[in-house]
Amino acid sequence: MTEIDLKRLPKHIAIIMDGNGRWAERHAMGRILGHKNGAESVRAAVRTCRRIGIRYLTLYAFSMENWLRPEAEVSALLNLLKEYLENEVQEMMDQDIRLVAIGNLDSLGEPILSKINEVSARTSRNRGMTVILALSYGGRDEIAAAARRMVGDCLAGKITPEKVTKELFADYLYTAGLPDPDLLIRTGGEYRISNFLLWQMAYTEFYFTEVLWPDFRERHLLKAVEDYQKRERRFGRTSEQLKT
Repeated sequence: MTEIDLKRLPKHIAIIMDGNGRWAERHAMGRILGHKNGAESVRAAVRTCRRIGIRYLTLYAFSMENWLRPEAEVSALLNLLKEYLENEVQEMMDQDIRLVAIGNLDSLGEPILSKINEVSARTSRNRGMTVILALSYGGRDEIAAAARRMVGDCLAGKITPEKVTKELFADYLYTAGLPDPDLLIRTGGEYRISNFLLWQMAYTEFYFTEVLWPDFRERHLLKAVEDYQKRERRFGRTSEQLKT
């Protein structure tokens, strides 16, 4: 049984949910069935985080690059997202979970965007936990969009170049008002961050696992948290400084 210290939990966990396609191949299934099975792992991750007291969970659900996949797979992914929102909204209400979506949301189309807005509005007053879905999201796109908005405000006289700080720039990102991730988990055995939260993960601890996303369950998440708790987060300081 994995032992974790509930007093030293990461405040914010981010997950790159990788391996649905390879899982489907290993089980002689189509890729879409792999994604459907991956939805069960989403439920397990959300429930586990809520149970142990994680305040923020960000899931990389659909990247900008995912638009390059076959049209049938993209359509299936978006339909699965809509189904997930419809099926889980009552549990979000029961468990005091707020839903937030980040990314180029307009590109998702009206039916999906409408459902996201509906669930976000319905859960907006929940405070027990926040689940952030990164949809049609790319880290470089986010930074470029933030820069455009900031330049626009400079040209409009709302801010001056001398006032630009990293804190101010963060307010122009999709994640404005949200804490940076303390722990990133990537499943599926790959060792890269794939254009995910590039600005926000400057001091994030990374945890990589060979487990494919559809097989990822509570014990795997707890193991990642246990590993995180063994690390010393110094943020540029020395170990001696942390002791004082």
